[in-house]
Amino acid sequence: MPVADPRAAFAELRARMGQAIIGQDRVIERLLIALLADGNVLVEGLPGVAKTRSVKALAKNLDARFRRIQFTPDLLPSDVVGSEIYEQKTGEFRFEQGPVFGNIVLVDEINRAPAKVQSALLEAMEERQVTVAGTTHKLPDLFLVMATQNPIEQEGTYPLPEAQLDRFLMKIAVDYPPAADERAILRLVRGEEQAKHGAAPDAPAPIPQQAVFDARAAMSRLTVAEAIEDYIVALVCGTRDAAALDKDLGTWIEVGASPRASIAIDRAARAHAWLAGQDHVSPDDVRAIAPDVLRHRLILSYEANADRITADAAVERLISLTAVA
Repeated sequence: MPVADPRAAFAELRARMGQAIIGQDRVIERLLIALLADGNVLVEGLPGVAKTRSVKALAKNLDARFRRIQFTPDLLPSDVVGSEIYEQKTGEFRFEQGPVFGNIVLVDEINRAPAKVQSALLEAMEERQVTVAGTTHKLPDLFLVMATQNPIEQEGTYPLPEAQLDRFLMKIAVDYPPAADERAILRLVRGEEQAKHGAAPDAPAPIPQQAVFDARAAMSRLTVAEAIEDYIVALVCGTRDAAALDKDLGTWIEVGASPRASIAIDRAARAHAWLAGQDHVSPDDVRAIAPDVLRHRLILSYEANADRITADAAVERLISLTAVA
């Protein structure tokens, strides 16, 4: 049954997540954009900055099955997608679904597992199905993967290849909250501890999945002017021929973004505009989400790394040099 007001449902979802996660409003917004745009996200941040808590809050307040996979070096592809189980009573094989068969799937430390496990997950993300023993099994219609990785602990890890990174709609960089928000976090956690020893308040009913599907349908009807399409294409093409825009930028970017980046910016910008209550996509929507879409799709040169130029700095320079037609 269609939801009366999907935008109000998303506003309620955003408010509930904001009560559970303090100081990470941008992360909440990006997760909702990914949910709207039907894409997956890679979240990078230091330990303790609410990466896991964010996706748990999303799943808790949405009528969705939450699954968590802790990636480790000894993990096998079957531990993620599932395997065939032999039933002795019937003498037949039965498919046992893996944790990837959820609506909201949290993959902790995706760079801890070997390449074959990463590939199994990323294939499921791309195809929205898994094939085991020659049989294809479809994943749920509502399916979001949030993968996390730690930027400082690189020993014993398996970095994701660029071709696999390209399959993530966005890469969200999570930083420490400001001091005022950290004080509020102390009070929030203290209140949660007190609630465990008292009568727990009744939790509100979760937001139905239909609200997500109705919101996606409404988002698809947003107006995207030709000038905005040209702007998106100019940004992405600018990563491939950066020297034509700026000499320094040309020395920074070694390999630019693929057409997947254009598609991702279009989808994410429409989601950003819809969440803001607009009926059209503006250049500000494109500029707002461009860093999240492009930062993991650029390969920087040796010179850029030597000068400590980050992908965000390259994207910021690219945006400043690219005009709206």
